Order: sequence, then structure tokens, then C-alpha cells
Amino acid sequence: MKNLSTLKKYFACYKKKLFFGFIFIILSNVFTVYVPLLLKDSIDALQQNATSQLLLQYGLMIVGASLFAGIFRFMIRQTIIVVSREIEYDVRGDFWKHIQKLPLRYFQNTSTGNIMAHATNDINAVRMFLGPAVMYSTDTTIRLAMVLALMLSLNVSLTIYALLPLPLLSLVVYKIGKVIHSKFTIIQEKFAELTTIVQENFSGIRIIKSYVREESEIEKYAMHSKEYVRKKMNLVKTQALIMPVLFLITGLSIIIVIWLGGVKVINNELTLGEITAFIVYLGILIWPMIAFGWVINIIQQAEASMKRLNKILSEPYEITESEKTDYSIKEIKGDIEFKDVSFRYSENHPYVLKNINLTVPHGSTVAIMGYTGSGKTTFVNLIPRLYDCTDGDILIDRNKIKDIPLDVLRTNMSLVQQESFLFSDTVMNNITYGKRELSPDQVYIAASTAQFDKDVMEFPKKYETIVGERGITFSGGQKQRASLARALAVNPKILILDDSFSAVDTHTEEEILKNLKGFMKDRTSIIISHRISTVKDADKIIVLSEGRIKEEGTHDQLVAVGGIYADLHYKQLLEQELEELN
Repeated sequence: MKNLSTLKKYFACYKKKLFFGFIFIILSNVFTVYVPLLLKDSIDALQQNATSQLLLQYGLMIVGASLFAGIFRFMIRQTIIVVSREIEYDVRGDFWKHIQKLPLRYFQNTSTGNIMAHATNDINAVRMFLGPAVMYSTDTTIRLAMVLALMLSLNVSLTIYALLPLPLLSLVVYKIGKVIHSKFTIIQEKFAELTTIVQENFSGIRIIKSYVREESEIEKYAMHSKEYVRKKMNLVKTQALIMPVLFLITGLSIIIVIWLGGVKVINNELTLGEITAFIVYLGILIWPMIAFGWVINIIQQAEASMKRLNKILSEPYEITESEKTDYSIKEIKGDIEFKDVSFRYSENHPYVLKNINLTVPHGSTVAIMGYTGSGKTTFVNLIPRLYDCTDGDILIDRNKIKDIPLDVLRTNMSLVQQESFLFSDTVMNNITYGKRELSPDQVYIAASTAQFDKDVMEFPKKYETIVGERGITFSGGQKQRASLARALAVNPKILILDDSFSAVDTHTEEEILKNLKGFMKDRTSIIISHRISTVKDADKIIVLSEGRIKEEGTHDQLVAVGGIYADLHYKQLLEQELEELN
């Protein structure tokens, strides 16, 4: 129960409803246990030649008690079970909020399928604890206490004999419960693997079809699915032991009562009504005993699931605001400065960036070039604090970025990545994703600047056309231009383009860059590209190599130096000449 104890804060929010729920449990059980007493009195009255009027009175009282027990049982579900759904809503909400705030590092090391399994199976298992387990455990305890008190009042020795098998029941349930806990944990992990396979297949369906791997993926899924079924059946077999054991042990109690109680009736130590009530009370105890085993099963599963959820919920945010955050900063201008910045992804990894010193004045355009793996993307990811630098400081408008509120920092900045992502929504909603209150004219201007407006006007429903999942219905160039339009629509003070023209033809790229010159006037631009044509007009070009700035200057200056940039320039000119010859 260690992991489930973290749910206390949720129960505290609904203590009023839960209190009434517990009152309804008590009232329901009061009327339930009152029925056998009425039955006892009616049978004893029959032996004493009771009138039909008296028997009718007993019958009506039994019906009335059962009716009130049912009403209060309904009210239990309207309180405790409803609370369980409300707490489930809160847990899902908190889980979602936490996931949204986790750093990129977490998502790089955790599969999407695993996270989806947590959000579905694990939270559902916890919900079963919040509702049925809490309700039935409380109900079972109260009913057990009431029934035992009444059984003891009828006959102490017979009650003791009837309860003799019950310690064995507790031992069996405890042993089976431990096995269920371990097996359920394994099943949840296997389910996460299965979900990951499904998610990757749906996301990578183009690759699967391109390489004709459908049969292979079907076999792979079937293999993992069979393994999941095998593990699930192992759990089911263990769970199947609980009910027979419960019925066997409670059945022994009934046999003892009929045997010893019958002897007492013969010896006039018990009336026929009392032993009848005794047997009915044992019948009432059967469900609590069964519920007890079922609840143990639910608790063990919920404990395993909550342990997995707590592992995620305990993940640190890393990128957070602190007591040094200056909330008086409401906007940024765009002056950027790197001071001795170094970065590595973890202590066990080498530095990706080393001693970076760079000043990017407000309104200027800085281009970044370098060979693959030189640290270009990591460099720009540090500016919006997708990662925090390991050493040194990054300043914007002379303020350390760690002191600027995160929403202010990122609201005034747009990052367009090479691998564009589009949501399965309309074109309009994809472009206005960063700023929903945009007017149609603002959207059209952003799309036109990104050279995307012409494409949209050819779509069947124009801006209301639904984009396929991850933009699957768009070409690579269209996705990049849609992403650029989304970035421009928020009217950023700093625009970062991470090789975001790689799928765009050179003519369209030139048009976009021409449009951006007017749009980004008095704004700061940082452009990563492998094409010289993209960066040659930048105010400053830096060349990264092995995580360091090896060259810095304008296009003409770097060509004259004869270093890495000049080498890239020469190779691209050669490629261009070869293309023209062909």
C-alpha cells in the first residue's frame, strides 16, 4: 500500500462525499442484517401458532428493510463510485499536466507506447481501487463487524466454531495476492511493449509498406501478442483459485453450523428461528469473504500500477522557474549572448558544445553551418530552454534566460525544426496552434510569407482541409512551409529555423527568404542550413565543428579564409555545375 498512499491528497478533496458514502454503507448494512432477525422472530412465531396478521406484519417489515437496504446501496454508488470517477479524472489530469512539463530528455529515453500504456491500463487499474476496492473493503468490514456481533449474541460457541476456517482464508488470500502483484506488474510491462509496437506501426506505416514488411510486422505483433496472452493466462489461472477457495472455506463454516447447530436445536439450546438466522448470517458473510478476496486482487493490481505511475510522476521537470525568475519581464527584444556555454546530455556523455561565445544583436540574422553531428541543433535548442546549458550562461536582453519566465521566453520565440510535425486537424488550426486568437488575414499573411498560401488554395476545402495524422497527406516541402507559417503566425521576436528548407526546392526557398527579409525586420533570426544559398546573405555566419565555433564572419570573409565553410561552398558549387551539365 506504500504506492497507493500517494492518493490520499485526492481523497481529501472529496471527504464530504466520502463521509456521506460511509454513512450510507452503515445504514445499508443495518437494514441488511436486520432481515435475518425478523426472519428468526417470524419462524419462532410460527412454532407458537402465530396469526396470519402477525406473519403479514413480519413479511412487510422484511420487504421494507430490504427496500431501504437497496436504496442506501444505490446511494453508496452515487457517492463513493462517483467520487472514484472524479478522482480518476483528477489523476488523469495531473498525469497529463506532468507529462506536458517533462523535459525532452525524458521523451527521448521513453517510448510513446509505454507512456500510452500508463495513461490507459495503469490509471484504469488505480480507478478500480479508488471505487470498488474502497467501497467493498469498507462495506465488508462494517458488515462483518455487525454480523459477527449478532451471531455472538445468538450463540457464542457456535460462532467460534463457524469462524475457525476463516484464518486459513486470510492466509490463502495473502499468498495468492503476492503472486498476483508480481504477475500483474509483468503483464503491464508487456502491455506497454505491445502498445509501443502498435504505435510505431501506425506512425511508420509508410516505411513498412515501402520495404514490404507487412508480413514481418504481423508475425512480430502475433509473437508479442501470444506472449502477452500467455502471461495474462498465468494471472487468470492464479485469480481463478480465489473464488473456489473462498466458497470452499465458507462452505465449511455452513456445514459446521448445520451440524453443531442442529445438535443444539435437538437439545433445545437453540430455537429453529435462531439457527435459521445463523445460517442466513453465514450466507450474508459469504459475499464479504468473496469481496475480500476480490478487493485484495484489485489492490494488488492497483499497487503495481500505481508504482509504475509514481515512477513517471516522480520524474523531475528539469526545465523550471525558480526563486530568481523575474516575473516583471513581460516581453523580450531579441539580443542574444552566449557566455562560455558548454553542454552535454548527461554526465556519462561527452560535451556536445564547448566554450561557445557569441553575440547576436537584436534585428540581425545569424546563420549556423557545419558538418553533421557538429552540434547545430543542440545549439539552437538551448535558446528556448528545451535543454539547459551544462556550463556558462545564455542571456537575452542582458537577462539570463533562466531568470525569464518560461511562457514569456517561448511565447516570443518560434522554432521551426527540420522534421516538421502537423496535427491531425484543419490547416487553419495547425497554423493558429501557437496563437488561437489570430484573424484570418493574419493567417493568410503568415501562409503567404511561407509560400504556402498557393498550395492551400488548391486544397478541396482550402484552410478547412483536414491534415492527415502527422501531415501524412502533405509532401515534405508542404509540411515544412506549413510549420514555417505556424511559426510566423505568432509574430515572434526571435525566429529559429533548424534546416527547415531541406525539403523545399531552391526557387521556393529564395522566395521564402525574400519574404522573410521584410517580415523579420527588427527581429532576430537564427538559421541552420546545409545550403550556402540559404545563409550567404546573413549578417554573420558561424561554423561549428566538434562542438566549437571554428569560423565566424560574413560569406565573403569565410570564403576568403579557405576553411570548412569555403570547402562546403566549393563542393556545392561543383554539385551545381554537375547538375547543370546533366
